[in-house]
Amino acid sequence: MTKAPSEPAPLRVEIVQQGFWNLPLESMPLAAGYLKATVLEDPCLAGKVAVDIRNFSGTLTHEMMADTLFGAEDATIPDVLAFSVLGWNFRAFGALAETFKQLNPAGWVVFGGTHVTGQAERVFHLFPHVDVVVNGEGELTFRDLVRTLVEGASRPRLGHVAGLSWKEADGTVRTNQDRERITDLEVIPSPFLTGAIDLLDADGRFRYDVALIETNRGCPYKCSFCYWGGAVGQRVRSFSRERLRQELTLFAKLGVRTVATCDANFGMFPADLELTEDLVEIKRTHGYPHAFESSWAKNKSHVFFEIVRKLKDVGLTSSFTLALQSLEPEALTTMGRRNMKVNEWHDLARRLAEDGLECCAELIWGAPGETVESFLRGYDELAGHVSRVAVYPMLLLPNTEYAEHRSRHGIVSVRGEHDDFEYVLAHRSMTFAENRHMRRFVFWAKVMAECGVLRHSWSALRELAGWSQSRVLREFADWIDTVPAPEAVALAEAARTAPNTRQGGEAVALLFSDPAGTDLLTRWWAEAVDPLLPEGVRPVLGEVFRFDLLTRPACGPSVLPLVSFGGEDQHVRAAVTLAYDVPGIVAELRAGKTPDVRPRETCLDIYYRTGASDVVSSFNHEVVRYFLGTPVPAEPAVTPVG
Repeated sequence: MTKAPSEPAPLRVEIVQQGFWNLPLESMPLAAGYLKATVLEDPCLAGKVAVDIRNFSGTLTHEMMADTLFGAEDATIPDVLAFSVLGWNFRAFGALAETFKQLNPAGWVVFGGTHVTGQAERVFHLFPHVDVVVNGEGELTFRDLVRTLVEGASRPRLGHVAGLSWKEADGTVRTNQDRERITDLEVIPSPFLTGAIDLLDADGRFRYDVALIETNRGCPYKCSFCYWGGAVGQRVRSFSRERLRQELTLFAKLGVRTVATCDANFGMFPADLELTEDLVEIKRTHGYPHAFESSWAKNKSHVFFEIVRKLKDVGLTSSFTLALQSLEPEALTTMGRRNMKVNEWHDLARRLAEDGLECCAELIWGAPGETVESFLRGYDELAGHVSRVAVYPMLLLPNTEYAEHRSRHGIVSVRGEHDDFEYVLAHRSMTFAENRHMRRFVFWAKVMAECGVLRHSWSALRELAGWSQSRVLREFADWIDTVPAPEAVALAEAARTAPNTRQGGEAVALLFSDPAGTDLLTRWWAEAVDPLLPEGVRPVLGEVFRFDLLTRPACGPSVLPLVSFGGEDQHVRAAVTLAYDVPGIVAELRAGKTPDVRPRETCLDIYYRTGASDVVSSFNHEVVRYFLGTPVPAEPAVTPVG
């Protein structure tokens, strides 16, 4: 009796993703989830492919990731190892590709993502163990590649897959025809509803820092510094309302605290208002999410303001970002943003402040056309109207106008030591020396202002003492440079390097959670600030500064009791007495009003989310701010948990 031939073993595919550097929390592997869902839901591949996602935090070394991928006792070396590549993991993934080929010389290594799209020649030159680069949107291209590999593809047959770059056996690089952008996004299965992404940890809790969701793809703008997944200058395409509603409902049932969209311009279209209406209803039904974050539309229309109102009415917090990047006309011209209504930002900031809503602005230091003077002038102007100014160094990203026409602007750049980004060092309106000086300012702007080491003192110092925010930051930097204490020397050295390194996270952690950091801050105020303040406002400004220290995150082994607050367990510092109504004073200042600064004893309870120790070193202001203390009028008593 003849035995029936056995079915061939399924093609083993592993998709690797790594979160942002120095971010200890696990980031949702959305890109990998899209790829996995698209492959597994394809009827042509049913039973022929096994797909796993390997998702790493940004803190892991190459060796640690290699050991996890290949060294576990039950590890099975895959046939295909695919990487979702960004600037911060480019080198790590190139190293892992080489290790993989030592274990499986016949295996396939696939690179995809915005950092490698259109860069195949460079990728293959730097990492000869990479076989394929996916250009543009990856889902359908990756599915077609997997189909071809399942069929036992030889390299010449890869020439039929649109959207690929690949190498001939002799090393010749071939780039196939471009794949048209996906017009109907519904052909991409939901990675959440299909179960492609594991949402819960071993204890049954939502496992990621935030839930990521795409509502649309595309961006109508073409900014010189931006690539946004290749979608710049592209028509916007949307996922269906019903699909998004199901995904949001799933997140709410899992108790997800924060949902963040990956859209380029949320709040631009009527569909965004529909999603907000669904989100509000879901929040009312399930109690979650608590916060909603997005990259908001550059031009704020009536749709945006209606969204703002609805989010506020249901208690969904958000930070509304003004993606300005510069206030200098010449820099805006080189950016391709001169005629955007986004530059008419004063009324928007005022309206949000009147509603008691947080407004953040973004600036890029080092754009062609910007000078030190114009940047600091714009920084201080924004700081007078918004709660946070996020500052980023100028990077040359692949496929952008700045990168492709660098000689036009006289740009000189260098690749990062721990990443593959190109950092701008000089151009026609910025010298090397000016950039070195401003790197220090950007570092302290991120540590002290963005991450909230100080957050209430800015407006008080500006309005009551006439100190601009940039002055405070520069004088703090100068003072740190003169202090011989080991902690201060380490901080000064960190500030002299680059603003996007692990040292930034270490500085935030020191100033938030280490008694030595508290001592430094207290000493700085006593030595460099208080003696220079007008005598009449010294006491109230000192109390505002003390309030900043009190509302830093609760880090380390906390002796503060746990209580139920806001639907979750939080630490509380009960019955804090201030000599002034600091929260009221700060609120009045931010609203452009003249506060009553006479002494008035105020008693507060300050609540702190748990888990701050895991995030304060992330150097990520969007994450850290959720762990800053929340003051409320003191209650007669609090109810301990348990």
